[in-house]
Amino acid sequence: MHFPYCRYVFALILAVLFSLSSPTGATAEPTCEIDRPVVFADLNWESNQFHTQVAKFIVERGYGCKTDIVPGDTLPLTLALIRGDADVMMELWEENIREVWDKAERDGKAIKAGVNFPDAVQGWYIPRYLAEGAAKGLRHVRDLPKFKDLFRDPEEPDKGRFTNCPAGWGCEDVNSRKLIAYGLDDHFTNFRVGTGVALDAAIESAIKRKKPILFYYWSPTWIMGKFDLVMLEEPAYDAAKWEALQKADRPTDAVAYPVVAVEVALNKAFADQAPKLTAFFKNYRTSGALTSAMLSHMREADTDAVAGARHFLKTKADVWRKWLPADVAGRVAAALN
Repeated sequence: MHFPYCRYVFALILAVLFSLSSPTGATAEPTCEIDRPVVFADLNWESNQFHTQVAKFIVERGYGCKTDIVPGDTLPLTLALIRGDADVMMELWEENIREVWDKAERDGKAIKAGVNFPDAVQGWYIPRYLAEGAAKGLRHVRDLPKFKDLFRDPEEPDKGRFTNCPAGWGCEDVNSRKLIAYGLDDHFTNFRVGTGVALDAAIESAIKRKKPILFYYWSPTWIMGKFDLVMLEEPAYDAAKWEALQKADRPTDAVAYPVVAVEVALNKAFADQAPKLTAFFKNYRTSGALTSAMLSHMREADTDAVAGARHFLKTKADVWRKWLPADVAGRVAAALN
């Protein structure tokens, strides 16, 4: 006559044990929507590599999918996405490949899932210690001739030095045209560093020594995350003037760089086959400042994008949980623990 009671106790024990084995509330392992790896186009710069690793971890641990990555440059990987050799690109800088991308969308080969970060910026910068000290009053590019002695070029001491991008980069050409358009080529040398690493080193060295430096830079980057910088004002962006600037041999008018919304791009066939994953990519959203902060952490901690992604997922649950259904978020959290 005690058997029903024993069965009750046994069931209670099983329930307790089950609850103890699932402290995060994670559900059973999911089945991926597609029967092959999800392929990420791993563009060869730090912010994209960071976002790729964040999304890769979530796709693997939250949605139960296998993944693969294909590293490379913008155009080859965009073409791979269009062909279906890649499924996901975490940073689509649409303006850089306008004709190719527009055709892909018209042909129904690729789609923009959503905006990763809406505020990618480029411009001319000085450190804040200069803006509040020796260069107080320098706010606009038109003010620069009055401060050329502060930024004296050691090789041409009658001019200041503007530190530009490496030769061959698109920004190097734009900045060179801006120097002419703003009438600054008589006051500043157009100093082109050899590589992106050399540009970073020149900026970091000057700032650590509290020296004057005027330079071009962009976000999101670890430089932006680490240092307190002030962007100089320029005439407001105007599409027609921007286009004219890039065509004129000796431009007389220039405007600020456009603020860019950097998007997540998907192969259209993949998006149709995997609606749950597509919903995740549509919800994926960060900011330039947040991305720069993560890249700065990676730099300071001397870690790679994989470790940087785990740091983000462990410390920014308030951000990424908004992208996911509760059961998927639970599985991601369980994997982090």
